[in-house]
Amino acid sequence: MLALSGITVRYGERPVLHGVDVTVSRGELLAVLGANGSGKSTLLRAAADLVPVAAGQVTVDGGPRDRLDLALVFQRIHLVRRRSVLDNVCAGALGRLPLRSSLLGFPREVREEAMACLERVGLADRAHDRAGSLSGGQQQRVAVARALCQRPRVVLADEPVSALDPAASEQVLALLAELAHVEGLAVLAVLHQPALAARHADRVVGLRDGRVVLDGRPDQSVDSLYQVLEPVS
Repeated sequence: MLALSGITVRYGERPVLHGVDVTVSRGELLAVLGANGSGKSTLLRAAADLVPVAAGQVTVDGGPRDRLDLALVFQRIHLVRRRSVLDNVCAGALGRLPLRSSLLGFPREVREEAMACLERVGLADRAHDRAGSLSGGQQQRVAVARALCQRPRVVLADEPVSALDPAASEQVLALLAELAHVEGLAVLAVLHQPALAARHADRVVGLRDGRVVLDGRPDQSVDSLYQVLEPVS
């Protein structure tokens, strides 16, 4: 379980998150919704230790967070476009490899694991293609495979489908939900599309002005989820 307890974040003197409590269980896809400036991406970055936290703590399975516990999937995919798809996925293992191994080429066992991750996301047949030759949706699935190759307990996805077409968006969200349910990962995805959250998430948290205003199952009407995106008047 990923637990964010009493998280307060300030940018200078301006508070962005006000003592936020959010948990994500293993086997669960949690969608975080909110208007621009609501603090949703800041919440994810606080979970990943990418922004300083003024108060509160982040734990994974009840213990201190370790950077290898968390895999990140961003809106900007950050693949090395000229390298093969397989090499990009192997890069997920860099955190647990000695520097010498990565300089000399990835060990056979890492390449085999990366192939298994590509099989998991349905792209094993593109393993030896240049990453830059893939479509946007395929590249995002490669980024998910790279995250899997890290062997995380938690996946944090920051607006992973905002640059994708509707069909690719559905595929990527369905994949994240499947990884949560089948692999037992805790998956937190920041989204800006309530309809996608309603179709794929197990739970939805809505943020407004740095505070949680909704936390529940997405079986309510999509209209009520869209209300979370309305800016504060």
